[in-house]
Amino acid sequence: MPSERNNSIRNIAIIAHVDHGKTTLVDAMFRQSGLFREGQVVDERIMDSMELERERGITIAAKNCAVTWDGIKINIIDTPGHADFGGEVERALSMADGAILLVDASEGPLPQTRFVLNKALGAGLSLIIVINKIDREDARPDEVLNEIYDLLIDLGATDDQMESPILYAVGRKGIVMASPENPADNLGILFETILKHIPGPVHTSDAPFQMLVSDLGYSDYLGRLCVGKVVNGSVKSGEALACIHEDKGACPLKVSKLQEYQGLGLKETHEVGAGDIIVLSGIEDVHIGDTICTAGEPVALPRICVDEPTVFMEFMPNASPFAGKEGKWVQGTKIYDRLVRETLLNVSIQLEETRDRESFVVKGRGEFQMAILVETMRREGFELCVGRPRVIYKNDKDGRLMEPIEEVIVECAESYSGTVTETLLSRKGRLIHIDYLDNGHVNLKFSVPSRAMIGYRDMFLTDTRGTGILNSSYAGYEAFRGEFPTRYSGSLVSDRQGFAVPFALFNLEARGRLFIRPGEAVYEGMVIGEYNREKDIYVNPCKTKKLTNMRASGKDDAVTLTPVAPLTLEAAIRFIGDDELVEVTPKSVRIRKKILSQAMSRVAYKLKSA
Repeated sequence: MPSERNNSIRNIAIIAHVDHGKTTLVDAMFRQSGLFREGQVVDERIMDSMELERERGITIAAKNCAVTWDGIKINIIDTPGHADFGGEVERALSMADGAILLVDASEGPLPQTRFVLNKALGAGLSLIIVINKIDREDARPDEVLNEIYDLLIDLGATDDQMESPILYAVGRKGIVMASPENPADNLGILFETILKHIPGPVHTSDAPFQMLVSDLGYSDYLGRLCVGKVVNGSVKSGEALACIHEDKGACPLKVSKLQEYQGLGLKETHEVGAGDIIVLSGIEDVHIGDTICTAGEPVALPRICVDEPTVFMEFMPNASPFAGKEGKWVQGTKIYDRLVRETLLNVSIQLEETRDRESFVVKGRGEFQMAILVETMRREGFELCVGRPRVIYKNDKDGRLMEPIEEVIVECAESYSGTVTETLLSRKGRLIHIDYLDNGHVNLKFSVPSRAMIGYRDMFLTDTRGTGILNSSYAGYEAFRGEFPTRYSGSLVSDRQGFAVPFALFNLEARGRLFIRPGEAVYEGMVIGEYNREKDIYVNPCKTKKLTNMRASGKDDAVTLTPVAPLTLEAAIRFIGDDELVEVTPKSVRIRKKILSQAMSRVAYKLKSA
């Protein structure tokens, strides 16, 4: 059958590295497309609808919206810029016909830009390159453009993709221009470029209805929602359809409500044609990657393929002495059901049960993705324990052990480069390239095992006095590079249950860095600080000063403790060792030993050493 294009629609994804201004540019597109009435008060970063996204200033979940320009509907897909959320990127790009590549005029293309761009090029998407933040004092648009071309060549871009239009932007002011020498005061040229260079969605003439499910949602009123692009044909509300699952089995279904995107929300419609992005309601048994099609002619579309996970973590119910005091959901079955729901909504997450069925193995793209999942669960009222993130090893056809590798790019002052290089080399990293900048900084590119990056970011901030910038992205599997120490300190472990006392904590400060404050409840086996030696030590944080009737000069001086920053979930996950867990509740984050009893822990250590 001949192919046609629906030129009344454009489906475009906006891809960028974290903090390159993607969400701010989308805000400006909303305002200038006439989505809001004049004088209407609108929050910034509208697309960052999740609480965690607003707190962290990043996009975690891909989201859809639509604007209209010159009578043509533009579906905008906001994609995450962090490689740990690559599954969101891959399913979002399945709905797009083109992409805006947004790059910071100072930082240039970074590792996660490479990751997302590689996916877009592999999908054959047409590109528009936008160099943002050209008003920065350290902007270098010409050099950044050359770096983008180098990246496109390195990723094997086609001739058409190499000749993509180049635009320059100041996203926070809502300005896009053809060149820095030709100033503008709006986004008009961006919209015109989208209509001119991004093709309308292609479809087969007279083909039956087919839609690929790219996202799932839930409504209290409508039930399960499935989101996807209409690849062929058209669909009407109430029409009899079929859902083709991964095992190729087709199940009949009937759509209760048909919606399409309008601005930030949805509007009900009775019929939608090929190329548009729609939301179907009332379909219960559906998964991401399934095909929704005409019941009389069930033909499956290619499923969404995502990269395999590289990291796993162990999730289990909380079994500490404080279990059940702060959480709403504490049972293992509740935790398992919640993780199953996550696998349905996130194609990059995999879930496995362990042999003892007392814990669950969750596989994903990186420790940051895992931390976001745990943080989301604790805010929903869950109480659980998680183990240390570990990488997933493989064996090649010759039986050699393979491990995931990351490409790491560091920008720091030249005076700190030696410390950073020495640390990463000691963790089996390899220095690939070094570039000296005019401002006294250096750009360092490393190839580093993924396991070396677990827990390293805090050390990096310390080594660079908080001034360094570190970015990494998954680079594939290579031969195992050997063992190396990942932690040079031990843990201060409480030997009893009670409440921390200022007198005891004052005397423990000399032994390391504390995680708790006076008055906090502790229990045997709870980690209360970092020991400044390479072993663990059990201490008594509840010890009080002995009272006597003897007086001496200075004996009753007030105790002054060093301020302790609250222990964050990410810091705890990066700190723990293989024999430790992070106890997570809606109100608290604690670190504990897997074996709480001091006596039993010593027996286990002797058996392991024997």
